[in-house]
Amino acid sequence: MKESNILIHSDNLIALEWLIDNGYEGKIDLVYIDPPYATGDTFYIDNDGRVSTISRSKDSHVAYKDTLQGKAYINFLKERILLIHRLLSDKGSLYLHIDYKIGHYVKVMLDEIFGIDNFRNDITRIKCNPKNFGRIGYGNVKDLILFYTKSDAPIWNEPKTLWQQEEIEKRYNKIDRNGRRYTTVPIHAPGETENGSTSKPFKGIYPPKGRHWRCSVEELERLDAEGLIEWSKNGNPRKINYADEHSASKTQDIWNFKDPPYPIYPTEKNLEMIEFIINASSNSNSIVMDCFCGSGTTLKAAQNCSRQWIGIDSSDVAIKTCKKRLEEKNLFNQEETYRLITI
Repeated sequence: MKESNILIHSDNLIALEWLIDNGYEGKIDLVYIDPPYATGDTFYIDNDGRVSTISRSKDSHVAYKDTLQGKAYINFLKERILLIHRLLSDKGSLYLHIDYKIGHYVKVMLDEIFGIDNFRNDITRIKCNPKNFGRIGYGNVKDLILFYTKSDAPIWNEPKTLWQQEEIEKRYNKIDRNGRRYTTVPIHAPGETENGSTSKPFKGIYPPKGRHWRCSVEELERLDAEGLIEWSKNGNPRKINYADEHSASKTQDIWNFKDPPYPIYPTEKNLEMIEFIINASSNSNSIVMDCFCGSGTTLKAAQNCSRQWIGIDSSDVAIKTCKKRLEEKNLFNQEETYRLITI
């Protein structure tokens, strides 16, 4: 049986130090956190588990307070990031979810701890539908995720974005005799080479002036023998790319993962988004941690992705919400469980 997962009810500064003292230093492969955003607000939830808004009901009680601002907020976060950096393995990653008002100050602090060379992305996350507020400025439909790695050799399972059928038909507008969609691309690239096989003739044809073959002539011969070179009526060769082999592209840095319409906890994030992060930056034997775990979305996502996890929160309401989500039917199999620790 694998080691049990851990839910810690504690101030996360104390809990992170406890983890270091108990052998977790350098053992965690992925940390996703969605800390307070220095908004100055207090967030509520009512007795029925509904997130309370400005017009909250009389039975609402505090889920958490986001009252630290400015330098005090950055110092609060920095203390915890320093410990997170120690807990991360050499192949580990940090995804820090924050908003546009404070995020750029947070990035400067993260650059200092992780090193600017280990900054990977400022990811834009589309969080909601367009707004129509009557204030000066543009509607805010996004927040950001700062992605850092501890080293230049992190776990990285390249995520791909599958194209929709309409996009496939647009990009691959030819159909071969077997009904497979395809397109063709040039087999030459800019720049001349004086020596080497990429400047030699292929089927008696030299690369156009100012260009060279994208691969060796031997490779072009192999592609042609396999029927992967299409020859035009004018004798112009182009490489065949089939849709069923290339119908996905590298995921870009704008993500469309909107917040749940009926959250069970204030600022609850999209489960599918966190599963996406977990699959990209951890492996099946990895430990995933969220030390601002709130509603437990990260813990559930890690469980869904068959990762070991650690969750930390100081809020009684958060721990109660996490326990409820973790005790949902069929989330664990017979060999899995979790420990609740209060520090």
